[in-house]
Formats: sequence, C-alpha cells, structure tokens
Amino acid sequence: MIKSLSVSSEGSLPPLEDDVDSVCSDELLGSQSRRWLADLLTADLPPESGDVNTVGRDGLFVDYHFPLGELEMQDDVKWKRPKELCQSPQFIVNGATRLDVRQGELNDCWLLSAIASLSLHRSLLMKVMPPGQSFQDGYNGCFSFRFWQYGQWEEVRIDDLLPTQDNKLIYLSSPDRREFWSSLLEKAYAKLKGGYRALDMGLPHEAMVDMTGGVTEVLNVTSLPRDLPAFLKDLLSKGALINCANCQGPLEQRNEFGIMFRHAYSLTAVEKVKTHYGTEALVRLLNPWGRAEWEGPWSDRKSKEWNSVSAEEQKRLDRVRREDGEFWMSVSDFRQNFEMMEVCHLTDALSEPGSAVRPWSCTMHHGNWVPCVSAGGAPGGGLFWQNPQFSFVLSEVDSNKDERSCSFVLALMQKHQRRRGTNLSIALYIYPANKENTYLLPEDLSRRHPVRCSPQYSSRREVVLRGSLPPGRYIIIPSTFKANQQGAFLLRVLTEQGTTITPAHKPAPQDISSATELSFPHQAALPSPKATKELFKKHCNKKGLCRPVHLHNLLTEAIKAGVLAGSEKYLALEHCKSMVVLMDTQGIAQLNWPEFQSLWDKIRRWTDIFLAFDKNKTHHLEYQEVTPALKAAGILVDDLVMQLVGLRYTEPDLTISYPGFLYLLMKLESMIHKFQAYDMVGSGAITVSYRQWLHMTMYN
Repeated sequence: MIKSLSVSSEGSLPPLEDDVDSVCSDELLGSQSRRWLADLLTADLPPESGDVNTVGRDGLFVDYHFPLGELEMQDDVKWKRPKELCQSPQFIVNGATRLDVRQGELNDCWLLSAIASLSLHRSLLMKVMPPGQSFQDGYNGCFSFRFWQYGQWEEVRIDDLLPTQDNKLIYLSSPDRREFWSSLLEKAYAKLKGGYRALDMGLPHEAMVDMTGGVTEVLNVTSLPRDLPAFLKDLLSKGALINCANCQGPLEQRNEFGIMFRHAYSLTAVEKVKTHYGTEALVRLLNPWGRAEWEGPWSDRKSKEWNSVSAEEQKRLDRVRREDGEFWMSVSDFRQNFEMMEVCHLTDALSEPGSAVRPWSCTMHHGNWVPCVSAGGAPGGGLFWQNPQFSFVLSEVDSNKDERSCSFVLALMQKHQRRRGTNLSIALYIYPANKENTYLLPEDLSRRHPVRCSPQYSSRREVVLRGSLPPGRYIIIPSTFKANQQGAFLLRVLTEQGTTITPAHKPAPQDISSATELSFPHQAALPSPKATKELFKKHCNKKGLCRPVHLHNLLTEAIKAGVLAGSEKYLALEHCKSMVVLMDTQGIAQLNWPEFQSLWDKIRRWTDIFLAFDKNKTHHLEYQEVTPALKAAGILVDDLVMQLVGLRYTEPDLTISYPGFLYLLMKLESMIHKFQAYDMVGSGAITVSYRQWLHMTMYN
C-alpha cells in the first residue's frame, strides 16, 4: 500500500517503487493512515444508499472525502468522535449562543466572528444547521450543514471525527466541553473551502455571505454618519450582521486598550444606557477568542463607569461580568479604536413571520462574461457595450425620507474564480434609460454618463454599490476591467420596497451599426430556461434525480432542437457518465435539480464559446481552434496537454465535436478544481493518500 502520492502542477507523478512491500511497511504508514486503512478494510456501503462515503468498523459514518492538511496527518494528532472526548456529548447545550465560540489553532477569527453573529438569529442558524441532529436519537456519526453558494443553499455532510492533541480539540471549541455544534460547523465549512488550512486568514464578510445568503458591504468607520447609534440601530433592525476590525498594527498584537490589530470582532448591539449622570451610547462587541477584552472605559473588570448604572439597567443590557470575550464600549471609543466595519444585509427570503426585523427585498440574476461574445471590458475600450446589460426599474420611493428617492444595494459576485486561482477585477455601472432604450448601444453610451458606478475595479469576490436614485428606468452593466475575460457572475439587487430586474438583449445584427453576433449564441442552440426545466422533469426518474442515461436522453433531445442539430450523434453515454459524477456533490451518480442547474449553466456558457470559435460553422472545432477556445473558458494548457487532447478527445479528422468539447471542458475544469482543493496554500504541488488518488481517478 502506498502511503501517498505527490502531484505537482509543473511535473508528473514520481515513479513507483519496485519494492512495494518496503513502501507499505508499518513504519512508513503513519498512525492516521493506519486507522483509515483499518476502517477501509472493514467498511461496508450503507444499505441501498449507493453512496461512496462509507461506514467504519464501529458502524458509524466516515467521510473519506474530507481533505486533510499536514497538521491533521501528524502522528500525535488523533481524530476522535465527541463520545470519545466526554461521557455525554450534546450538539447544543441551552441554545446556541454567541458565547459558544472559542478559537483554536487556526487564524480563523474572521469565520468565528461570522458564526457568533449568526447565532443571534435563530432562523438563520437553523437554516445553516438543520434541526433534529444529536448524539442520541438516530445518531450515526453523520451531521449535515447548509451553506449559501451563488444563489442556492448547498448541503455539506461530514462525520463527527475531530482532530485532537492530548485529548483536546485543536480547532474551534465551546467553553462547555459537552457542546459540539460550533466545532462541527467549522469542520463543515472547512470541507466546503478545501480543508482546515483553507480557513487560515480570510474575510468575515465572505463567511457571512456563505452562512446567510445576504449582501455584505465594507465601510470605513471614519466615513460613517455622525449619528452613529441611529445608523447602527437601523442596520440591526434590518437584521444586519456586523463585524469590525482595527488594521493599524501588527497581526493580533494589541493597542494600549487591549483591542487586537487585524482581528475580527462582532458588533451585536447598540444601546443608550441610563446612568446617574444622564445617558451614554454604548455598543456591545464580542471577541471570538472568548477572552482578550477591551480595557478602557466601560470595560468589564476595572471600569468605574458601571458603578453609575443601576442593577436593573445592567440586567436589561444582559451584562455579564467575566472574561468571556464580550464587552461594552462607548460609541466615541468605538470610532477611535476600529477602522473598518463589514455589514451583511439580510434579504426577505431569510426573514421570520412576525419578526420585528425588516430585511431588504432581493432579486437576482445569473450571468456570464464570455470572450468574443459578452465580455466587453471597461468603458473606453470600445467594447464596453457588449457586456451583459440588465433593465432596472425603480418605482417605489422610500417611506422614511422627505425627498422622492429609492434606496438600493447592488451586489456583483464573481463565481468560482478562486478555484481557478484567479480573481477578476470587476465593477458595476448604472446608466439612465427610457422605454426606447431597452439596450444601450455604442452611440447611446457615447452620449451619456453613468449616474452611479463603483469607485474602482476590485478583485474581491463581491463588489457592492449602495445609493439612491429618483424613480425611473435604468440599465445596469456589470463589467470586468479587461475585455474578453471569461467568468460567471451573480447580480443581486436589494431595495426596501422591491423592484424588477430583467436581462436586456441586444437587437438583431441588422439593427446595430457595428454589426456583431447575438449576445448569447446558446439561445439559438439550446432550449429556453422554462423548456429546460420541462425537459428535466420529463427525463428524470420518479424521485426527481437525473442519472447518466437520463442526461443522455435529455441532451440528445435538447441538441436536436437547435442550430447544432446533428451533433447529438457524437454524444456518448460515457460523456454523460462523466458529466454526472463530476457535478454530483453526494457521490450517488445522479443529479438533483440544483446540481443539474449548475451543469446547465456551464453547458450554456461553453456553448457560447463553442459557437464563437466554430468559425466555419461545421459544428466541429478545428485542432488549432481548441487552445483559444479553452483560454476563453479560463483554462490555459501547454503543448503537452494539447497533444493529449489530440490523442484522447478528437475525432479521426482531429476535430472536436460539440459534445466532445463539453466533455473535455468538464473533465479539465473538474480536475483543476480538485487539484486546487488540495493545494490550499497555492504551492503548485499536492500530496494525496492512496485512497484519495484512487477516488479522484476512478470516480470522474
């Protein structure tokens, strides 16, 4: 048995040793690998599940998909279930609260700050942690969590094996040793991101988006309104989750009052406190470490200010006088000791009936920048008008303002770019429009200026544009800085009263002075979204799941109806098997509707690229057209890989058919994503176990 294989992005697999017995000696096989091997040899598939995840010899679920880092594979690290760490483990003890979060060995205070804020909203917490999970009734070692990913909630299943040293948890823990909801939530999020090491350093607003589906904007504290208590109260009344930090010093060293630099705190309340001398505006913050608090005025321990506040008033504030990471401070001290604030705006889809919280109303749209089709780059480059455009109508004015204006928040999120190892620079523009201007052409844009736009292009995962405009019709244009860059995006529009947003389609080529092709060529090659959903219902099984044979029938019917008719004869069942298993998140070789939607989004984008590069319209790509087509899809390959493509994926005449092109891109993108999931530090090389190698190569 080989302990591990090292794979480099710049090289090939090392040659296997001739003396296999020496390689699999017990001395070379670490204790962690021995335990996994023992579990593997005694494991059985759960009855009737078909899941590639297995149960161990103790009959409990074991998640062999969880990516391990170097620390977790050390011999002194033991993976233990909660029942091995205490006599009576509990998922939640006396409710999940902001005080159940204590940081471990990871630099993931950014994540813990988001978790602490999340715990203040029971409906959100239950969305992320489905109720009914415990270590008692129905316990099988498996726990499920849900995270918001690009417009939909995705389930992440993990086992409850947690890394320990000297019988203590290495990473996040609860002050109550019997409680494990926060530890398991951290592990599930680590699996989503590619392993525990992927959580070392990050941005709280990204974690908050993943756990709420909200929209996060980053604010400078110095630019906040003068009446800061009213501003914060308004944010909290809409259910906003707020984190803040001081970035003016070395990482996690403290200033003179105990505030740590480059460390995420949660802002959980703002109150006007009655004292013997009048009222004082205070904010409540939480350090996710569970210790290291503010030491200035209104601090928990040495502060004299609390002596002027009655016991009843302190009880109303739910003040706890102990070293638990939670503290109060004045608004003026908050301004002086914090530099930035991240606000996660919640949307109406997350509100509870009867709740006093009034979140934003949200509409969203998925789109793509496709090179040579719909990736026009920044203004001034001549192709800006080719970017996707969206008609945006504001009709309901704000009820709490004197002037006739409509508040809004626009959020543009680039999808999956981090998996590719690249971040696009993106921005948003809003232009005035009228009933005649359903789409802005070059001559329209030359005569008008944007009424709102991003201050600059940013490589953040999501850019946010907040403001207000008079009622009327507008055009939103999401843009990358450079033209002809490939990428997928999610555009969200938040308003207080609700609004509508629809894609604005280019006119026919004969109506455009500078003739061009259609915005989205796939519209002539593939069924409409409504027709696609009907096809899925028609071809999936009774449980609403799509197996490879169902996908083959569906794609065959879809291709026959469009301009690529005839290409379906090149579609093989083997293509569909790979597409299903590469998109399958549960390891059951079948797709549910959300998984199929993700696949279909790729197919539409890749169809646009195929049609753009099929210059002679033969429904095949010439060999020399493949490299630029792959580049348009965001994949760069060298000559050696292209030789392999020519040998493995082409027809006898060295062309690639439309189904073959989809299959090639699916395989390349999937294998790149898997590599990057293991290459958590971006070193260009990974180490995988023998079992992981077999799983990656056999199930694809």
